[in-house]
Amino acid sequence: MAIQAVIFDIGGVLVRTEDLEPRRKWERRFGLPEWGLANLVFGNPVAMRAMIGQAPAEAIWVEVARQLSLTSAELADLREDFWKGDRLDHDLLAFIRTLRPRYRTGILSNAWPGARRYHQGRLDGDTFDTLVFSAEEGLAKPDPEIYRRALGRLNVSAPEAVFVDDFIENVEAARGLGMRGVHFQPGINVRAEFEKLEIA
Repeated sequence: MAIQAVIFDIGGVLVRTEDLEPRRKWERRFGLPEWGLANLVFGNPVAMRAMIGQAPAEAIWVEVARQLSLTSAELADLREDFWKGDRLDHDLLAFIRTLRPRYRTGILSNAWPGARRYHQGRLDGDTFDTLVFSAEEGLAKPDPEIYRRALGRLNVSAPEAVFVDDFIENVEAARGLGMRGVHFQPGINVRAEFEKLEIA
């Protein structure tokens, strides 16, 4: 069946943490391993609830401050540093725009409340036909239902869609529904991967 749509994750794909030093200085301060701060922020119980819309994003940082015993000023500094090394992949966005209008394009992201507002203007209708965020849907990848919702909004069947994500379990879930999956990893050439799928 011919491919009609391509769906992308955001974190780890379109937006990646390229400079780890701002986070590493906090990890050194608190004796955390590499990626320990990210695990604390994204993996704490409040963050898991926020990911499906059951807690506000602000509550995540309150929990981080509690776990690390931070003052308000320290928390403000940590929050600024936490995102400081993130970079939007403008080249990948430009490539995605070349896929349109031949292919429909979408976002499927596990994200906290406020993600749509945060990305407004960067991930717009010139690049994507639909944006699906877990906090708005009340469920998250790798739950099959959230993939089905993204497919429905793009009006395509699973075999007509390609899904790109940096977590292999999310890619495997997409494949389990019949979608074609691309596991995004550092150094991957997305254009080359798409050419293998006869997408150019």
